[in-house]
Amino acid sequence: MKNLLLWTAVFGFTAQIHGVAQDTPAVKPLTQHDRDFAIASMQATRKIFLDSVAGLSPEQWNFKAAPDRWSIAECAEHIALSEDFISGLAKNQVMKTPATPEKRQEVKVTDQEILDKTPDRRQKFKAPEPIAPKKTFAEPDQAVAHFKESRDKNIEYIETTQDDLRDHFLPHPAFGPLDGYQWLLLMSAHTERHTLQILEVKADPKFPKS
Repeated sequence: MKNLLLWTAVFGFTAQIHGVAQDTPAVKPLTQHDRDFAIASMQATRKIFLDSVAGLSPEQWNFKAAPDRWSIAECAEHIALSEDFISGLAKNQVMKTPATPEKRQEVKVTDQEILDKTPDRRQKFKAPEPIAPKKTFAEPDQAVAHFKESRDKNIEYIETTQDDLRDHFLPHPAFGPLDGYQWLLLMSAHTERHTLQILEVKADPKFPKS
């Protein structure tokens, strides 16, 4: 389907099926503004996460303020797993729904609101099982390396994709319907949300000095 839509965008032809002309929906790639907006967010949240975990000792990685609180290692694992989970949902699930530009009016949040509201940690959510920390990586540094590789790929995707991310939608449990582009913004904002959680761990009075 993607190849057909891309062919349509490049050559602007009208398909002929059983002798009846049918208009093929035109692909609408991201605007340069949308690309720049998402890339700026992805680069910013990439940096704040990597800065938050730089130079930590094993004791600092694994410190838990309470038995029911996540360690920095668990936060980093969750961020790394979420990078693939959310971007994969956007690219492989949202984009497999039919293009329905008429659903745009059902979207209740702006792009900026996603970036502003997602990091707000006053409202708590239970992590879905696929991205809940469960020691997926042997060492915390492996989670960081995985995140870096995945985030770089997602930045490259936004820079180059010709996918019509704005006309495919999937509901989010808190925000309601989001388009594919907004799901990728959510991924970036989710990184900020859990980086703030890392900073909360580091601010605990009992956090190891080294």
